[in-house]
Amino acid sequence: MRNKETEGQAMLPPQSLKAQKGRGAVTNMQGRYEVLGREAFDDGWNQEEAEEDAPKVWRTQVSEETARSILSRNQSPDIPFNVSLNPYRGCEHGCIYCFARPSHSYLGLSPGLDFESRLFAKVNAPELLRSELAKPSYVVEPIALGVNTDAYQPCERDYKLTRRVLEVLQECAHPVGLITKSALIERDIDILGAMAQKNLAAASVTITTLDPKIARTLEPRAAAPARRLRTIKTLSEAGIPVGVSIAPIIPFVTEPDIERVLEAARDAGAIMGSYIVLRLPWEVNPLFQQWLEAHFPERAQRVMNRIRDMRGGKDYDANFATRMRGEGVWADLIHQRIEKTLARLGMIGRGTRYKSLDRSQFKRPQQIPPSGAKARAAAAAGQGDFFL
Repeated sequence: MRNKETEGQAMLPPQSLKAQKGRGAVTNMQGRYEVLGREAFDDGWNQEEAEEDAPKVWRTQVSEETARSILSRNQSPDIPFNVSLNPYRGCEHGCIYCFARPSHSYLGLSPGLDFESRLFAKVNAPELLRSELAKPSYVVEPIALGVNTDAYQPCERDYKLTRRVLEVLQECAHPVGLITKSALIERDIDILGAMAQKNLAAASVTITTLDPKIARTLEPRAAAPARRLRTIKTLSEAGIPVGVSIAPIIPFVTEPDIERVLEAARDAGAIMGSYIVLRLPWEVNPLFQQWLEAHFPERAQRVMNRIRDMRGGKDYDANFATRMRGEGVWADLIHQRIEKTLARLGMIGRGTRYKSLDRSQFKRPQQIPPSGAKARAAAAAGQGDFFL
């Protein structure tokens, strides 16, 4: 039985941990809902050395799915938005700390390497959004786009679901906030710039560290830190309010970079800043500890001890009051560093700008006439002229 006291307490596998090239997770650990357990062991039948040492290549697979709903409602008091939209499940960026990793367990897949290599595209996302916004009962409030998994991850180049979602939002004059680690957001500056002129759009770029070597292991398929700074500059020059999110802050890994990240982002044009202390819910905990052992074995224990200092002695605490900032002396020191640096640089909190997006311009979208079987069914029911 799992509960908040034991949630995510790590059970590390006994085998040696080796980093996977181009991937964040070190293993493809079993999800908590899988019925059958798997464990590797040496049965004495050694393979040829070449086979034994050859790493498995984890190729990215994208499956198309038809979603039943597209807007997620949030009631967490510590999050500055109530509605979010995620066009994709899983994320090829492979950020080891991603809080969305455990969601792959619901699919019978691993929150480890499966999460970053077996992806799902909600191909009907734009149509579902249009239908939702057209409902008489719909009440407008800013939609947060891509908060669970990055809306601009590599497969967006082909599927263009995020762009099509933005086209619906622009048509309806609906406010939207985006957060990303990808330079691909620059592709949609034509839409975002026009919406920003009407106070309908704001963006945030996540930068956890300015050290490219750390970023390459922490977020292996996301844009390099310097490239993200250029994205901030590009968005800012296009008139789009943009901020920087230092999420998460990892003690002794990314934490020393706090001030430098904020300063570099401000110099690039960011007007907002926010942060989250590392969270380790469910399977993220053992996955992160495996990553630490593979990449920073000499400081792994020190990192985990400091995390526990900020989580009341536990690896993680899901309490709404403290899960984003942590608690205790060290968490307070991080908060003070952030607040003082924001004040010195003249930056504001991201939530402040997000909540000020304009809701008054919203207009319900036009319904798109059905085609094929749906159109024939409507005509047979005497409803054909409804769509004329």
